[in-house]
Amino acid sequence: MKVFCEVLEQLYKKVLLGVTLENDSHDYIFYLNPGVSDQDCPTATSLEWANTYGIQGRHQPISVGVAPIAVAPACLKTNSLMSSSREVMLLQLTVIKVMTTRILSVKTEFHAKEKYRDIIKILLESAKVDSKLICMFQNSDKLLCHMAAQCLALLLYFQLREKITLSNSWIAFCQKNLSEYSESNKAIYCLWTLTAIIKEIFKDSCSQKTEILKQFLTHFDTIFEVFYNSLFSQHFENCQDTSKIVNILICFLELLELLIASRIYLKLHFTCQRILFLKPSCMLEVITWPIQAFVKRKVIIFLKKCLLFKVGEDLCRGSVPPLMPPDRHVAMDMLALANAVLQAVNSGLLKTLSVDGKHSFFGGDEVQPGCEHIASPDHVILRAASLVIMKSLEIKFQNCLSASEMKVDLQRFMSELLTFLKPHLQPSLQLHNPCKWLSRVFIEQDDDMLEAAKASLGIYLTLTRGCEATESLTQGKEMWDHHTHENGYNPHCIFLFFLKNIGFDSTVLLDFLISSETCFLEYFVRYLKLLQKDWDNFFTICNNFDATESKYDISICDCVPSLVQDQSTNRTIPHHLTAPHSHIDVCTRHSWASDAPSEPLKAMMSKGTDTMCTSSLSSPRASQSLVDYDSSDDSEVESTDQCLANSKQTSLHQQATMEIQDAAGTSRDKEEFSLEPPSRPLFLKEFDTAFSFDCEVAPNDVVSEVGIFYTIVKCFQELQDAICRLQKKNLFPYNPTALLKLLKYIEVISNKTMNTL
Repeated sequence: MKVFCEVLEQLYKKVLLGVTLENDSHDYIFYLNPGVSDQDCPTATSLEWANTYGIQGRHQPISVGVAPIAVAPACLKTNSLMSSSREVMLLQLTVIKVMTTRILSVKTEFHAKEKYRDIIKILLESAKVDSKLICMFQNSDKLLCHMAAQCLALLLYFQLREKITLSNSWIAFCQKNLSEYSESNKAIYCLWTLTAIIKEIFKDSCSQKTEILKQFLTHFDTIFEVFYNSLFSQHFENCQDTSKIVNILICFLELLELLIASRIYLKLHFTCQRILFLKPSCMLEVITWPIQAFVKRKVIIFLKKCLLFKVGEDLCRGSVPPLMPPDRHVAMDMLALANAVLQAVNSGLLKTLSVDGKHSFFGGDEVQPGCEHIASPDHVILRAASLVIMKSLEIKFQNCLSASEMKVDLQRFMSELLTFLKPHLQPSLQLHNPCKWLSRVFIEQDDDMLEAAKASLGIYLTLTRGCEATESLTQGKEMWDHHTHENGYNPHCIFLFFLKNIGFDSTVLLDFLISSETCFLEYFVRYLKLLQKDWDNFFTICNNFDATESKYDISICDCVPSLVQDQSTNRTIPHHLTAPHSHIDVCTRHSWASDAPSEPLKAMMSKGTDTMCTSSLSSPRASQSLVDYDSSDDSEVESTDQCLANSKQTSLHQQATMEIQDAAGTSRDKEEFSLEPPSRPLFLKEFDTAFSFDCEVAPNDVVSEVGIFYTIVKCFQELQDAICRLQKKNLFPYNPTALLKLLKYIEVISNKTMNTL
């Protein structure tokens, strides 16, 4: 036994390094072939299996660099022998796993890969190792079962890659255990292995992954649909072991997410990939089950990913393929899901959601005696539920022709949503503006906040175009304005609250623009297009923000160290923006922007000088590949000058960040480090006659005189200057010409507005 383990350990080290094996392939089969009996699959080494079935010496190795195999003494204690057998079998599975991984890796040397391939083929064909791994699923040792599932997934993927007929024993095992719901562990390992295989397909860099997946799903298309119906027809309260159904449900959600992702990214059309959209009510009913809150949370997040076309991002270890524009069939399926969500909400789905969350600590979520429990809602559920409803409304309205129907639906569902959120948002939204709900719910999650803002903007544009086509907006202008504010979807208010959340900091906007982690580019461009044509309404809303600030003694701009001042005379420009009427009674002329991406925007997304994604903005995640960050840590910014000075070799993003801090806010030249204020204003020459900005921190009483309109214009100008500087130094990750044109136009109309004050 000791020598047997030493041989396996040496073999493991060689395979781990990718070394070419010198002996005949059959010599290694003796050590790698797991010994599994047919009765309850107890652990047994190949040596014991060989002794039992009388094959010792049939294919024993000539020499593998260690002493000849010695049979383990019969006097060893049974429990010690079983413990050693378990360790040997785990080591065997580890070697098989590493060897298969080496075959699939492009970095493995050719001759070594050929030897490994030959060994694995012999294990599959002669030793029937796949059947033995399936048999291990019955073992009570969970670690052994997990290792067997990992090995089996890699071996099955190896068969798919090598165009070898897929294991008949595996297909039969799946058909038997997924034909109906059962609480056995076999179904869990079956689902886990299927999920692992699809992950490997996504992970692989080969160009034939679509054909491989097609070959794989052909065997399981029908059985997945049968299992879906069987699982979601269960009555949770009648289950004997609720933990089993929870585990199966979680495993199946992962598999279902990958199936949907494979349909979107790889353009396949199997029934199992559409089963959620064909029968969405089954999934939505899980939220009404008396089941643990974390399961409901997973279901809602899963629905959110589906509606946002973000399925598979967290489950695929490799890079996710570029998202292609959705075809007509996918769009119709998303509409079916959105309608099902809204129907469930109309039936009281939100009332079944429990959002009373617990604070999680390293020791768990239970509060120890004597410790104070701080009650707070589960913001993950609040964000996910809100975004699911907003996105469902947007998708439905894109396929709705009746403006009156859209108005009724919007008022009903936004009322449901705001009523659901109201108890969990303190202080109440009634004091100021219902539109503030979005920034308060999503303040801790930038990507979801921008997705919600984009969905809200899409709803607004779709609804206004429908109203334009059927009625005159000017006749019911005040009522229309009241409707947008009362239901919390006015795009200008939402954008202003977003800017307030980031402190009107242009460097944050620029960081969003050069990052691929959010949809900010698409949202920002669409909003700027609206702003060009709806400038009067934006200006009036800014006035009312200032009026609200004055009425409730709230400082909207108190976080912005800026000062509006005429430097030539050293006097502060009077504040002209306060409006006497309430925030709701906005009464100006409307003109609506187009919701379709313009050609300059598509050009902006074309490949730049260094890095750029070639995807079109017509896709749901148009800005996905602007900059490739492997993780969110890569997008972090070194904020101090000392860190920036010490960084000699920086990435494109870090260099851009250095220029951001030069261009935006203070234009850091050497003179700025002195105590004297800079003489060069941040604005372009056109602004000199109207106003200029001092870069020193203003006293609170002066900041209060700076209206939010001036603050936003200043922020836009800083952003424009920063982008120009980065573009000149070839540090911007894509061609920003179209974006700069939009910002330049905003600059022109803001100049005209301020010259009239």
